[in-house]
Amino acid sequence: MKILIVSATEKEILPLKNRLKIKKSAACVMKYSGIKDFSVDFLVTGIGSTLTTYALTKKISTKKYNFIINAGIAGSFIPDLNIGDVVHVKSDEFADLGIEDKNEFFTLFEKGFIEKDQFPFNNCKLFNPNELNLKLKNVSGITVNTTHGNKNSIELFKNKFNADIETMEGAAFFFVCLNEGVKFMQIRAISNYVEERNNANWDIPLAINNLNEKLFEITDVIKKNEGI
Repeated sequence: MKILIVSATEKEILPLKNRLKIKKSAACVMKYSGIKDFSVDFLVTGIGSTLTTYALTKKISTKKYNFIINAGIAGSFIPDLNIGDVVHVKSDEFADLGIEDKNEFFTLFEKGFIEKDQFPFNNCKLFNPNELNLKLKNVSGITVNTTHGNKNSIELFKNKFNADIETMEGAAFFFVCLNEGVKFMQIRAISNYVEERNNANWDIPLAINNLNEKLFEITDVIKKNEGI
């Protein structure tokens, strides 16, 4: 069983690396092989869809994995999620890939440049088809090139997409995995609410700690062949 854990930054998955006693390599790809026939590699892609798409595609073109996990922090649009909560992203979409027309924003689907059910899209979204027993809340996500911190843009994207969380890589990760036919999951820990930027309301250390605790649980379940 070969697992790949993908993250935008090193710090988001560093606690798990330390816990598994992984030695760092120059390529930022780690391996844990303490259990026979079980390994965990780590890929740090850099922030954003472009870097994620390139790094992940390059990685899986040279090595095959049974399961790929995208892990990181996220901003929440909804008060139902608490800071520090870890969630499973069931659907994602490229939210700011589109066209502005005066005061309106249209997606490429709305303008007819992409068919709404053109593979791997399903009604304009990207869905994880795998049924996973993670005991986590399923959420919908949007992926953006610029995280939102302006009231007007927050309301626009919140109302238009009705998503639960916002990230900068999730849809790119879904896109690659669906096209390559690899089993995958995306889990995120809430570090902040999507609002006018106020770092005093953020708790990145808590989010990273909770994220890595859940990652360890998931890899441990896989290692024990209990399934997920």
